[in-house]
Amino acid sequence: MRTLCASTLIGEVFVIGFAGLVAMKDPGLSMSTVWTVSGIAMLLCVLLCGVITRPGGVQLGWALQIALIASGFVVPTMFFMGAMFAGLWWASVHYGRKIDEAKARFAAQTQSTGGTSPDAA
Repeated sequence: MRTLCASTLIGEVFVIGFAGLVAMKDPGLSMSTVWTVSGIAMLLCVLLCGVITRPGGVQLGWALQIALIASGFVVPTMFFMGAMFAGLWWASVHYGRKIDEAKARFAAQTQSTGGTSPDAA
């Protein structure tokens, strides 16, 4: 799960950065505000990559997805991009857990057969 979720979060770092570039063109927003908010969001994405498997990590990821969708009020394209990344986040968590369970079953099966793969017999 960690690899899939981290890949999604790293992709979001780039999308947030590009959204910051678009938001700079809004005359009602100062450059410092745009880059403070974008920088914090990008930093949270990177930090979340390291804590995704800890308790509350997935929930923090969902909060980040909601914030990404809500950023559509500043950059309208982010409604679509945020929804797309929320879908990717769901898939990363859902299928990542299935992959982790399959790996654990395979490791347990391999260990119970004495270190040889079940297909080798």
